[in-house]
Amino acid sequence: MNDGYDAGYGDGGPYELVGYDDYGRPVYRQADGRQTQQQYDPYGQQGGQPQQGYGYDPYATGGRQQPAYDPYGNGGGYGYDPYATGGHQQPAHDPYGQGAHPDGTGQQPRVTEQTAYIPEQSGHAPERTAHIPQQARPADDAGDDGDGSAPDYRTEQFAFVEEPDDDSEDVIDWLKFTENRTERREEARRRARSRIIALTVVFALVAAGGVGYLWYAGKLPGLSASDKGTGTTTTAAGAQKRDVLVVHLHDTENGGTSTALLVDNATTEQGTTVLLPNSLALTAEDGTTTTLAKSVEDDGSEGTRTALDTVLGTDIEGTWRLDTPFLLTLVDLVGNIEVDTDADVPDPDAKKKGQAPLVRKGKGQTLSGKMAVAYATHRGPGEAQDAQLERFGQVLHGVLRKLTSDPDAATTTVQTLGQIIEPPLTDADLGAFLAGLSDLAKGGDHRTQLLPVEEDGTLTAEASDSVVKDVLGGTAKSPDRDAAVTVSVRNATGDEDDTEKARVVLLNGGFTFLEGGTAGSAESASEVVYADPAEKENAAEVAKTLGLPADAVTKGKISGNARVAVVLGQDYDPGS
Repeated sequence: MNDGYDAGYGDGGPYELVGYDDYGRPVYRQADGRQTQQQYDPYGQQGGQPQQGYGYDPYATGGRQQPAYDPYGNGGGYGYDPYATGGHQQPAHDPYGQGAHPDGTGQQPRVTEQTAYIPEQSGHAPERTAHIPQQARPADDAGDDGDGSAPDYRTEQFAFVEEPDDDSEDVIDWLKFTENRTERREEARRRARSRIIALTVVFALVAAGGVGYLWYAGKLPGLSASDKGTGTTTTAAGAQKRDVLVVHLHDTENGGTSTALLVDNATTEQGTTVLLPNSLALTAEDGTTTTLAKSVEDDGSEGTRTALDTVLGTDIEGTWRLDTPFLLTLVDLVGNIEVDTDADVPDPDAKKKGQAPLVRKGKGQTLSGKMAVAYATHRGPGEAQDAQLERFGQVLHGVLRKLTSDPDAATTTVQTLGQIIEPPLTDADLGAFLAGLSDLAKGGDHRTQLLPVEEDGTLTAEASDSVVKDVLGGTAKSPDRDAAVTVSVRNATGDEDDTEKARVVLLNGGFTFLEGGTAGSAESASEVVYADPAEKENAAEVAKTLGLPADAVTKGKISGNARVAVVLGQDYDPGS
């Protein structure tokens, strides 16, 4: 509750009534400290003296009077006269600074309105509020300036009502916006990091799976069967599932054969055509050493397949004899083939020399059945048999690419050829096998490799590593060179029976006999030729066994896989 009026309230001095405002509220000021304190008179008639019309100045402690308060600036009357009808006028209080200015400008210094506490009077309103003007000029902290004038006050001496800050909500909203944007950025960075980690894990799994597949398939570089490491790839290559067929191309016009192995590796899904040179050394049925070409001619399909299994350490499932007329029909059935030819092939049916070649050299040449046969069997002057064999491999690859991949349709194509399939191979087996290779060839998973052999027909270490072990999954077992010396015999005596007689003599002497054919014309003197100086003693022993003179032994060039070559002349006497 509010305190009542007390003469000693505030600064210790009494207040006196100086008038009323527009709303009928009394306006007080502090009594002059130099006057005798008077009894409170609410109507300004204290001591029977007329009250001067001085304005309200609650803090004026000097004797100088202030103009009366006039909120509307209507006149200068003393005391409160809201309608300015009093006779004794004083300068009116001008709260907006529109009256006369002391410097003559006609304006009052602008003041700051403050709120001061007005003590409650008995019988009047509980609490009043007066507007106290703040002097605009600099204040003096000492209070009275000594000349009786009212002291100046500074704004920090008053208590102000603290107004709410309208911008606080905007600041909070901005902070929230900034915080939300920072959180969104952090969330975006977190999601990006999560995606990068996930992609890295997926890539690592895919890479590991690819490496594992290459390792299992034996295609991983540096881990082939030839490596001397753990041997893991060698075991995997031997355990792979393969289907192997041998195909013999018989040239019915010019004679001779060409042989290849067709390999379908189901484990690695890789198809391969392995070209076998005719000079490959094999072991014949009677235990003697022979060549692939001789084995096909003498021992037939069954004996040759067994000899190849022995030398290569593989398991050939069947033999496909493909004569040149059947090859011609097969190419025409599949609708011609495309081959990158490496030579011009003359037309075998040409009547005159100088006519245009049947097959031209170039890339992407389209070959019909007749052209394919001519190219597959072509062997230029002075060319090795390997050149012709590689052309045969190109034709086989072209046929596989054009053949249907459907087993039933491929079987129908085989049956349309009209050829006799040698048991145990059947039309359905051959058709399904060729369809599988065709699918690999169309997908780019078919290749052709030549089996490299030494001059004597034995297998090299390169062949054992790159072809025999990796492709065929076998182990090379060439005939033992130390077991018997291979002797090639060519008959130039003019008597065909001399070949057989020489064969019997050499076999009885512990040598391996290879037939070298019959010369077109007889020769007078016999020759025993060796190429390797280490074979000189063996050549001398062969001459002695055949009853030939020692001067018949000479160093020269030997073709085929024989270690010693013999040419029987007319001086040869089988009975000696």
